[in-house]
Amino acid sequence: MNRRRLALIFGNEDYSDAAKLKSCVKDADDMAATLTSLGFQCTKYHNLNKRSTDIAIRDFCATIEDDDCILIYFSGHGMEAYRSGNNLLNIIILDACRFDENNDTWKIKAINKQPHLKAAFGNALTPHINIPKDSQFALIFSSDPGTVSYSGEEGGNSFFTSALLNHLATPQLEVDNMMKQVRKEMLQNSQGQQRPWIHSCLTEDFYFNQVVPVSDISFNARWAQCGVTVAGGNGPGNEPNKFNQPWGFYLDNDQTLYIADLRGFRIMEWKPGATSGRVVAGGNGEGNRDDQLNLPVDVTIDKDNDNFIISDYGNQRVMRWPRQNGTNGEVIIPNINCWGVAMDDQGFLYVSDVGNGVVKRFQVGEANGTIVAGGMGVGDRLNQLNTPAHIFIDHDQSVYVSDSGNDRVMKWVKGATEGVVVAGGRGRGSNLRQLSNPRGVFVDSSGTVYVSDHWNHRVVAWPKGMTKGIIIVGQSGQGGATNQLSFPFDLSLDQSGNLYVVDEWNSRVQRFDIEKS
Repeated sequence: MNRRRLALIFGNEDYSDAAKLKSCVKDADDMAATLTSLGFQCTKYHNLNKRSTDIAIRDFCATIEDDDCILIYFSGHGMEAYRSGNNLLNIIILDACRFDENNDTWKIKAINKQPHLKAAFGNALTPHINIPKDSQFALIFSSDPGTVSYSGEEGGNSFFTSALLNHLATPQLEVDNMMKQVRKEMLQNSQGQQRPWIHSCLTEDFYFNQVVPVSDISFNARWAQCGVTVAGGNGPGNEPNKFNQPWGFYLDNDQTLYIADLRGFRIMEWKPGATSGRVVAGGNGEGNRDDQLNLPVDVTIDKDNDNFIISDYGNQRVMRWPRQNGTNGEVIIPNINCWGVAMDDQGFLYVSDVGNGVVKRFQVGEANGTIVAGGMGVGDRLNQLNTPAHIFIDHDQSVYVSDSGNDRVMKWVKGATEGVVVAGGRGRGSNLRQLSNPRGVFVDSSGTVYVSDHWNHRVVAWPKGMTKGIIIVGQSGQGGATNQLSFPFDLSLDQSGNLYVVDEWNSRVQRFDIEKS
C-alpha cells in the first residue's frame, strides 16, 4: 500500500522543574531533516509545555486520514500521545528514560548515570493510544524497561538518535532489522549501558527507505529536467553552507554526501535535508601537514575500517582519514599524481594516476599498487590512457575510467591488457556520439554508463552496446537555472535511481529525481 507519511516531532530540553538537556532540539531537527528526505510531511516543535504539546497533538491528529502512516518522535523528559483512525500504520519513537518514582511516566532523561532511581515500566502512553484492530503500530523506546536513556552533549545527538539516524535511511532495511542494527551500535557506543526496545504489532513489512534497485532502471527511464539543490547553492566561498569549487564526491546509502571541496581544502559532509555542511577532513587551510589538504580532488569511504580515502592532488598523496572525529590523516600512498579514488566489494582501493596515464589497484595501507588500466604510456590506443580522471568499479572488478584527454570512457575487464570504449571516442565535440572532457562516471547493473560531459554542460547515458548517448539532464545549455548545469563534475545514482551531480561553477550539488512509471 502506498501510504501518505506524516510525522510529528518534538524536541524538549528547556525544563523549569527538571535538568536542562543539551541535545534534544538538535535530535528533533536532524530527525525531521532525515524523515523529510524519506517522504514524510513533518511537523516539528521545540520546548513546548504540557498544554502546548496537547494542542499540537490534537491539531496533528485532525489531519490524519485513513490508511496514513503516522510517526511520532519525542526527545526529552517525557510525553503523552493519543490518536485514532482506520487502517493506520503508527510508529511512536521515544528518546526518553523509563524510570519513575510513581511508575506512570518517563520522568528523567539522564545526563549522567543515576543508579539511585527506581526501575519502572512507564504507562504514560497506554491510556492515550486508541488503535482500532485494523491498524498497526510499532512502539520504539530508546532504552530497556528500568534503564536510563542518555542525553547527548551540546551540538551532538543522543546515543539513541545518533544510532537511529545512521540506519533510518538505509535502503531496503525493514524496521525490525533496522532496530537490530541500532541496538548493536548503541550497545557498543554506550559500553553496554543502553539498549533500545521495540514493541511491534505490525502485520506488514515497513521500510523507511524502500527503493527500486538501480538494476531495475528501465532503458526508457527519464529524469526530472529541473534539479533540486541538495548541497551548496549559496555561491562560492568557505562558509559551511558554501563550496569553493566542488569536484569529486561520495554518496552514502543514506544519501549523505561527502564532497571534495577543491579550493576550500576540505572534505564536507552534507546530511539529507541539511542547509549547511560540516568539515570532516582538512579545513585548516592549504598545506601539507597531516591535518591539512591541498586541492583534494576526490573522496571515497573504506567502510570496513571506517575511514575516508582522500585524493590529495596538490600534495601528490592519498590519505586515510578517520571518519569518527578524525583531526588528522595519514599518508598511505605518497608521490602519486592522484585523481579519482574508488573501492571495490573486496576492499581493494583504486586510484587514477593522471600524470602517468594509469589506474592502479592497492591493498589499503600498502604503497605499491598493481596497474589495472593503461600502463603503455600516455596515448589514445586501446592499451593507453590520457589524463584518466574518475573511476567506477563494478561487482566483477571491471574498471570504468573517464579518459578525459581522449574524450571517452573506457572499460577494462579484470586482467585485460587493453580496454574497450563504452562512451565517446569519436573526438571532442557535442554530438551524441561525442564527449568533451568527461569527468564523473557511474555504471548501473544493466551496464548503462552515465557520464558528466564536462565541457558540454550535460549528463549523458550510454546504454550497453549503443554507439551514441542520450542526454538525460542539461539540455538547456550552460547556466545556473534548475534545468541547467555549468561544468558538471562528479556524479552518482542512489538506490532509487535518482541522479546526483556536482555542478562545479554553480557551487552546488543537484539531484534529478527519476520519473516514476
